[in-house]
Amino acid sequence: MVDLRRWRLEALQQMRLALPMMGVNLMQFAIQITSVMLVGHLGELQLSSASIATSLCTVTGYSLLQGLATGLETLCGQAFGAKQYHKVGLYLYRAVLVLLAVAIPVAVLWLNMESFLLVLHQAPDISSSAGIYARWLVPGLFAFGFLQPLIKFLQAQSFVLPMFLCSSVTLAVHVSICWVLIYKVGMGNAGAALATSVSNWINVFFLAGVALLTPQCRKCLPELSMEVFEHVFDFLKLAVPSTLMFCLEWWSFESLVLLSGVLPNPKLETSVFSIMLNIINFCYMVPYGISAAASTRISNELGAGHPFEARLSQGVSFGLAAIDAVFVSTLLFCLRDVLGRAFSNEAEVVGHVSRMIPILAAMTVMDAFAGVVSGSARGCGWQMLATIANLGAFYVVGLPVGCILAFVVGLGGKGLLIGVLSGVSTQAAVLSVIALSTNWAKQAQAAMIRVDSETIPLLC
Repeated sequence: MVDLRRWRLEALQQMRLALPMMGVNLMQFAIQITSVMLVGHLGELQLSSASIATSLCTVTGYSLLQGLATGLETLCGQAFGAKQYHKVGLYLYRAVLVLLAVAIPVAVLWLNMESFLLVLHQAPDISSSAGIYARWLVPGLFAFGFLQPLIKFLQAQSFVLPMFLCSSVTLAVHVSICWVLIYKVGMGNAGAALATSVSNWINVFFLAGVALLTPQCRKCLPELSMEVFEHVFDFLKLAVPSTLMFCLEWWSFESLVLLSGVLPNPKLETSVFSIMLNIINFCYMVPYGISAAASTRISNELGAGHPFEARLSQGVSFGLAAIDAVFVSTLLFCLRDVLGRAFSNEAEVVGHVSRMIPILAAMTVMDAFAGVVSGSARGCGWQMLATIANLGAFYVVGLPVGCILAFVVGLGGKGLLIGVLSGVSTQAAVLSVIALSTNWAKQAQAAMIRVDSETIPLLC
């Protein structure tokens, strides 16, 4: 018999986690977009170069660091649930160490972004300007190496409202810094990138202050010792699959953007597909928040040795995903003739967007469930299984289907979007089967082994 009271309490607890995490993700996204938007008013060259630099830096750096940090959702969440608070801090320190090490070769690439773009046969003026933008993002890359582990550290303790407040203040400060550096100091492109770097460091200091000044968080911060350097390989055994799980979907979308540029009428197709991806990213904010909440609740309960409660958390997250899927897809369909006007005044672009919105609405349904099940994967620690599922979904199904429909059948950008829908649907189906067949008692036992011995059972 379903205990409605327990479901209601769990749903409220997840929403208290999900809503601030949606805000945190939105603020992080807005910092980069604001820099591009403000510098775009300087001219077409500045806009295109900043957009290219931001996209490449996201793919080659930010996504890698963010993916590595998601391993902490399993480790910190389960350790906190098991009340082994000192290990929560050890995992944080270990993650920062790994992320900073990875940031070094990424920084070298960013410092040579101009040469990299020239090899890709980009225009020399765009390559030069994008290279300048990327170089000024390098200081913020190392801030990102601190920022992402801090976010996961606080998330594991359900300490999310202070994160949202800090991120909101950081965004407000960022807009001011960006405007001053671009227009008053006259740094132009470089000023926009420098503002992003400064804002990342401001956010780091805010969150570090929260962690150091809050009694709940401070008890999870042991003194630095050589223990931080122990079990780094075990951390990587979970962090690397977490990165692949996180990045495979992201990279497949970026690949489709590039493919849209070789379609007939590439200017129209690229513009429309970019609009579609922006809408997808915005709509994903809600599933992301529910996913983060599910990951936190499931990892905490498994660490505490409560398999039934972990299963309840997953069931509630599925229910919240269903509500989100119905609401967002219906809203998109109703606004199909309006959304294109938010991005363009060209009648051809607006009409093309309107015709593709029904496919996008179907995709948001699948994306909601895929996002939530990914949260279950991170909470349990079966990232390797999710990585294999994502690899098959996007690179065996999604990309090939999109290419066949776009280039062979002749559906163009609509074919690419159907490919995305096919990939996300496959991902949601496979991950849902894995999640619904989970042996929760075995997962709780694996979590206890993981926390007690710091070994990482990948396929538990």
